[in-house]
Amino acid sequence: MRYQETHPWIDFQFDLRRFDWRTWLLLGEAESKCEHIAGAALRPDVAALLHQVYLSKGIHGTASIEGNTLSEEQVLARVQGELPLPPSQTYLGTEIDNILDACNAILNDVVAGRPLELTPERVSEFNRRILTGLPAKEDVVPGELRHHSVHVANYLGAPAEDCEYLLKELCRWLGEMQPPEDNQELRFTFAILKAVLAHLYIAWIHPFGDGNGRTARLIEFQLMVQAGVPSPAAHLLSDHYNRTRDAYYVELDRTSKGTFPVQGFVRYALQGFVDLLREQIDVVRAQQMQVTWVNYVHDTFHDRETPAGHRQKHIVLDMPVGKTLAAAQIREVSTRVALAYVGKTEKTVTRDLNALAALGLMRRVRGGWTVNQAVVEAFLPIRAEQ
Repeated sequence: MRYQETHPWIDFQFDLRRFDWRTWLLLGEAESKCEHIAGAALRPDVAALLHQVYLSKGIHGTASIEGNTLSEEQVLARVQGELPLPPSQTYLGTEIDNILDACNAILNDVVAGRPLELTPERVSEFNRRILTGLPAKEDVVPGELRHHSVHVANYLGAPAEDCEYLLKELCRWLGEMQPPEDNQELRFTFAILKAVLAHLYIAWIHPFGDGNGRTARLIEFQLMVQAGVPSPAAHLLSDHYNRTRDAYYVELDRTSKGTFPVQGFVRYALQGFVDLLREQIDVVRAQQMQVTWVNYVHDTFHDRETPAGHRQKHIVLDMPVGKTLAAAQIREVSTRVALAYVGKTEKTVTRDLNALAALGLMRRVRGGWTVNQAVVEAFLPIRAEQ
């Protein structure tokens, strides 16, 4: 095989013993945080929005790093079916639609319990889905292995005549990469490593004439959701690669010379994955805190079924958290609050605000009034400030 001379780093070998302690800590934190996100109960509307937001982030990352110029906000609108594009930009939307359809197909297969064995045929199908309907490049057939040399910047893909063998070998190697029978607690670790390594090897081999990066990220996504990574978190690596695009290409270039250990790319990918998991958990915590706050407000007013009680409850629930309003602006908080104050004087507003302050639900601050959501933070465990 000619690739053994031109690309000796494609050796289908990986030694866990070469990981340093920091990498093992990242793997442990990644598993812990994925379990946290998977077990976080959210309101159905919030959970659906969270899924859409991170799905669009992943799709945007996958497409943007390959040159798609739609913004993250536009991709989210497209995912929600709300972004018609002019004829000259139709292909940009088609690319987003293709990636969305492929991600949804993977999730549907996982939910239905269908076989998800990674085979050359499945990888080729990913490539076909991604490229269908996009402007055709010379000598490129969606879903078919290339028969010509390809350059990506300064990198030359593996010899075309070896691509079929290399893709088969990659699928075989990934399928056999399983934790020891007596160490099944490493199942998550192996799955995440397989996802990152599959991405790296597809980039090295470059088996298709076009769409290799997007295909690699779909394989990565499948392996992650198969491992039990919750769907919002399974898109984070694509987002990470796009956010750190310069570092991504540097890491790929370093590993593509055979002089830099693969562990370096794995460490780069894991650090980004964990960083974005931390961000995602902050979002989940904020949503859970809001649910706790709303429940606390309802509990506080459960025996205050009076017109004043309803007005006061609606002020607290409709007031934007973190925003300060003057007493004269309270009527404008929401339509239902405005209607509740029809025919009422400013004295009534002041009386309601003072009553809410006495209940600990609002605070007077410089410039006006703000909700006191910090009252529910007292429910958190006591811990020393770091």
